[in-house]
Amino acid sequence: MKIFILNGPNLNLLGIREPSIYGSKGFSDYFEELIKSFPSIELNYFQSNHEGELIDKLHEVGFSCDGIVLNAGAYTHTSVAIGDAISAINTPVVEVHISNVYARESFRHHSFLAKNCKGVICGFGFDSYRLAIQSFIS
Repeated sequence: MKIFILNGPNLNLLGIREPSIYGSKGFSDYFEELIKSFPSIELNYFQSNHEGELIDKLHEVGFSCDGIVLNAGAYTHTSVAIGDAISAINTPVVEVHISNVYARESFRHHSFLAKNCKGVICGFGFDSYRLAIQSFIS
């Protein structure tokens, strides 16, 4: 099984950025934990602050892997284009968020991606990624 994790803008700053919301651990450390937790799965990771690069990566891997875990960050609430890219590929996508977006500002309550995703997981910290991976195994 091959799963891609795609992170969007500002998620390269995890561990530094707003630790009261996102915690103090960097994503690369957590990704290593995921690799150890799922040894039979080929996990790949990509992060970009650029909408077009995320779309290009969805197009690149969206016909050749078993699942995509996508935290599009703020693009979740603004990008029709990423929503369209998810709709255009064959691979199922799970939208994830570290924070509970529904406990935050009202503009974060709408996702342009969710209707094209297998599901949405939010509010469980980094465990949102683990839960998404498990959804592909089940």
